[in-house]
Amino acid sequence: MFIVAVTGGIATGKSTISKVFERQGIPVIDADKIAREIVEPGQPCWRQIREVFGDEVLLPSKEINRAVLGKMIFEDKELRGKLNKITHPTIHRKIFWQVCKLLVTGHAWIVLDLPLLFETGVLMDFIHKIVCVTCDSDKQLERLIARNELSESEARHRVDSQMPLDKKCEKSHFVIDNNGSVEEAESSAMSIYNLMRDSKQHWLNRISFLGLFLIVGFTIYMLLKVFNRLPESWQM
Repeated sequence: MFIVAVTGGIATGKSTISKVFERQGIPVIDADKIAREIVEPGQPCWRQIREVFGDEVLLPSKEINRAVLGKMIFEDKELRGKLNKITHPTIHRKIFWQVCKLLVTGHAWIVLDLPLLFETGVLMDFIHKIVCVTCDSDKQLERLIARNELSESEARHRVDSQMPLDKKCEKSHFVIDNNGSVEEAESSAMSIYNLMRDSKQHWLNRISFLGLFLIVGFTIYMLLKVFNRLPESWQM
């Protein structure tokens, strides 16, 4: 199995692209969905957020007031760092376990929808190919303001908190320009899907894993034999 990461800037249309892969039967691990789940009331991250940021970031239902918390962290880099320190380790741990579960199901490849792939850098070593979804800065701001009901200043703070899109594009294997219609973006995603579907990388990964398993197994066998700890049933 190999992993294809979908990344990009806020409000560039990453979810649209991930859904294309999902409709083709490819499992998608959505980091944003995990981020929402781990801050539900009573969760360890929720308790830490309440302790650090206070009750002012809670709704009457005790759920996190994402609008209030978002305004705080995107205007203050130090506060943003505190939130990331609380949530990122848990997000990465849950992503890891979801990948492990999918590994044993026999899928050739999966998609990881991770907006901050480059910013955190934690999962880079596990990614086979990277797809960056991009659009013009004016369109990005327009979409973000409309989607989150933000002022232009608030939207700019959120965009500026991430790595510039041009740098993300430079580091990616594929770039999808999402300035046009949804149909055009989906067509670009299907082209990438067809390339990944025809890839033999998952076979190479499986062969490598099997080889590693055999080497480790043989090493353990020889060590046990050398130190006379080999079970009788293993002896020839």
